[in-house]
Amino acid sequence: MYNFTFHRPTTVRQAAGLLAKNPDAKLLAGGHSLIPVMKQRLAQPSALIDLAKVEGLHGVELKGRSVVVGAMTTHSDVANSPIMQQALPGLAAVPAAIGDPQVRHMGTIGGSIANNDPNADYPAACLGLGATIITNKRKIAADDFFTGMFSTALEDGEIITKVSFPIAKKAAYEKFKHPASGFALVGVFVSKRGPEIRVAVTGAGANGVFRVKSFEEALKRRFAAKSLEGMTIPATGMNSDIHASAEYRAHLVGVLARRAVAKATA
Repeated sequence: MYNFTFHRPTTVRQAAGLLAKNPDAKLLAGGHSLIPVMKQRLAQPSALIDLAKVEGLHGVELKGRSVVVGAMTTHSDVANSPIMQQALPGLAAVPAAIGDPQVRHMGTIGGSIANNDPNADYPAACLGLGATIITNKRKIAADDFFTGMFSTALEDGEIITKVSFPIAKKAAYEKFKHPASGFALVGVFVSKRGPEIRVAVTGAGANGVFRVKSFEEALKRRFAAKSLEGMTIPATGMNSDIHASAEYRAHLVGVLARRAVAKATA
């Protein structure tokens, strides 16, 4: 490790002010992605801005027909929230399957979304539910937020404060885990909210999380696993590595989509 300045603001305004004064500073949420790359000197920020004590960034609330989650709410708190379990059980199951207990008690929803790891679970949930990411400056639809691998629409000085998830009548997530890390080799989130159907995939695409429009169109006719029988997606543009080929990941998208729909309609 190397020398850096550590800041612990108590308001979003203070955190944003520190970011403005330190252009190469990094925000610290759970730290599971940032600290390892700092130890390897792949990132060398001059300052860390810890958001742990910032007011108003924690908790799960029911607001109208949406569930709003503070950006610093841990995976464990989201999974165990009575509000989430009752209003959106399909979403509550997502953080419950992230990593191990240590990760779930330290990692945060805002940190996961801002990092946009191509194998992370929350991006699929956000895109699969049509969530709105709320920052200190604006509101960003999930369809516009995730712009590529480890890339988002966040601008300099912009801090995620909350994530608003519309309540879906039916929703579920299925993933094929990496046996060591727990990350998704492929994960599929499906939802039905009125006439809107969404199918979002993580872990498979070389460009990060994406929607499968052909599956969505099939499920609009009938929201049932049988509607996806025999359907698949091209291997073009899929990740390929020592863990799974592009063809295998493409195959898993269809398998997991059917399982997710079956779970959502059970």
